[in-house]
Amino acid sequence: MIALSTFLAFGAWQIVLIVVVVLLLFGGKKIPELMRGLGSGIKEFKDASKEEDKPSTTDSDKK
Repeated sequence: MIALSTFLAFGAWQIVLIVVVVLLLFGGKKIPELMRGLGSGIKEFKDASKEEDKPSTTDSDKK
């Protein structure tokens, strides 16, 4: 269990390396578009999960 927590612990250099790799792969102009798409996807997921929590009313429930 200690090895897993050590593996998942990110330091400053690892985060910098990940940011540099993302910039090299996608370029600076493409990143805002990717983040917008990610944000809208998360918003749709939250909205869909909230709709499932609400009880549905059907015609048989109204009678």
